[in-house]
Amino acid sequence: MALIRPELVQRVRPWREVIAAGLTAAAGVWLFSLGGLVFQPLGVAVAAVAAVWGLGAWRRRRFQQAIAAPGLVEVEEGAVRYYAARALGGEIALRDVTEIRLLRLDGHAHWRLKGAGQALLIPVEAAGAAALADAFAALPGFDLGRAAAALAGRATVATVWRRT
Repeated sequence: MALIRPELVQRVRPWREVIAAGLTAAAGVWLFSLGGLVFQPLGVAVAAVAAVWGLGAWRRRRFQQAIAAPGLVEVEEGAVRYYAARALGGEIALRDVTEIRLLRLDGHAHWRLKGAGQALLIPVEAAGAAALADAFAALPGFDLGRAAAALAGRATVATVWRRT
């Protein structure tokens, strides 16, 4: 018998990193409230780290989708691999990516990673696609907030990042 209802666990699961950051920020505020020359700066530092962590977790949360598309995404050693069940898969190195777009095809969102002479189309709902948030964040000038806004929006085509 489970202590917490399964429906509640399913609703809270996507928010677990944001909740953990919030609890860490609360611990920082508690440390600050203890006062003194040691606890106040320590509390401010813990709360600041938690705020940065929470903002990143909030933005990465958009990348976590229910698995509803075939295939598997793997990010390893600076390369993005998509193993497709029915469509074309492939691999592209992050250093070769020149443009990232979010496309909506038949009501489903797909990441289009364009490189020199090649393009890779990855469904947002594929297994492992949430790892793309950290991979994209490693690109110079990539704005995770812009990508999260594109995922939340309804535009058919949105250019999220372009190499300068």
